[in-house]
Amino acid sequence: MNSPVEHARSLLARARDDLFVVRSLRGLRDAPVWVLGFHAQQAVEKLLKAVLTHAGVEYPRTHNLVMLTELLDGTPHAKPGDSDQFDRLVPFAVFFRYEGAAGDEPPPIDPQWLDDVARRTEAWAAQIVGQVPS
Repeated sequence: MNSPVEHARSLLARARDDLFVVRSLRGLRDAPVWVLGFHAQQAVEKLLKAVLTHAGVEYPRTHNLVMLTELLDGTPHAKPGDSDQFDRLVPFAVFFRYEGAAGDEPPPIDPQWLDDVARRTEAWAAQIVGQVPS
């Protein structure tokens, strides 16, 4: 089994894959907002879990970024600067991916904001986990 540090670094690497998707698609006019939101949410989720793993905190199987952020209270790490806005990403984890139907479209959201939030969260996590941000 991997050590907590190795697992944290693996999560960080996977988060960077999600960031690649956001970065690659954000400038395309026809890129579906739910896809960008999903990958931004997934990146932030993996980054939070990387830091929690690195800190030795067990977390439940959840996509709820707000809940994961609250678990940071039991660690020596400050919350990421954008954590007060993570609730905007939560619906992209499941609702808009699976349940969203006609009329349940994501709210207007700036693709650049999605990229910026995920990228700043990556820098925060990379500093803690000890990996240079991409």
